Amino acid sequence: MWKTTLLLALASAMALPTVEVPNTRSPVDKSYRKMLQGVERFKREHALAPQASLRFRLLPRQPGTNMQGIKLKVVGDTTSMAVPIGADNSFTPEYKEVLWREDAAVLANRKTLSMTWRAEVRSPGVPEGMRRLGDLRLECLVGMAAGLVSNNAHLFAWLDEFLRSPDKVCSDPHGNYLFFAEKPLFSITLQAGERRATLPFHTLYAGNPPAAEMPYCDCQVLLERSYFAPVWDRSWPDDTLLSFEYMDDPPPASPAAPRDRTAAQSTLGAPQLSRRFDSGREVWLYQSAPPGHLAPGPDGRPRMGEHVLLFAPDGSTLKSRQRAP
Repeated sequence: MWKTTLLLALASAMALPTVEVPNTRSPVDKSYRKMLQGVERFKREHALAPQASLRFRLLPRQPGTNMQGIKLKVVGDTTSMAVPIGADNSFTPEYKEVLWREDAAVLANRKTLSMTWRAEVRSPGVPEGMRRLGDLRLECLVGMAAGLVSNNAHLFAWLDEFLRSPDKVCSDPHGNYLFFAEKPLFSITLQAGERRATLPFHTLYAGNPPAAEMPYCDCQVLLERSYFAPVWDRSWPDDTLLSFEYMDDPPPASPAAPRDRTAAQSTLGAPQLSRRFDSGREVWLYQSAPPGHLAPGPDGRPRMGEHVLLFAPDGSTLKSRQRAP
């Protein structure tokens, strides 16, 4: 009897068409149950962004990842379900009881670590090219509840328990939940009424991680677009707007800035920090301590003056900016 059953099963399997989304479940696949828990967190914390909508979005993580034609599937032990995905690679998971019970996995027809996953919360009426801080706060809570940040155990094993808690990550200055802009960043400014502040250099480019740690960062191919928002700092209200200055935006560097890397080295010396991106562009950071003593900032870091230079692949200066302590 069992031989007949086995032969029928093999014949049935041979008759099936090619499966485009693999059904192999892996410990690093996204959990359908956790993703729905993220949706529930969005509903509970909706006061952060009362008019906002939620979608999840796929972004490239490794070089050469083809982001066209991605297909998603929720795969359980006894059933599966296709997930419609938009042209911008965003989607909203539909609740299905049997898949919840079976703790199904959300699979894509791409290699597991070739993409990163993020929640995307958008309130209507936010000006083009800006983000609302309350939306980002909610994105952080949803993203952590949904288990979207992956493969960071190598970097943060000592913070493992901390990193599993959305409330701790999203309310601590060292939580460092990464966000991604639409284009390579040069500067971010917070605006709340008459109050203005430029975010410090360390909030850009994933905090400038060492090259050896890049394979473990969700920012692997999006480093120029990555940033940390002060979602933890409640002195900035939810309606605070973040405005972005991109590397390709005008205006160019001030005429007073060094004309190229050689001139910068000659007049300013070696930078305290530098980063060369895959695009060939490079940023240099010069820091200065203020006269006298200033208490540390709200994140516990020393208050430092900053002079940042952006260079083109040929070494010419593209942009410059200065930030007071």
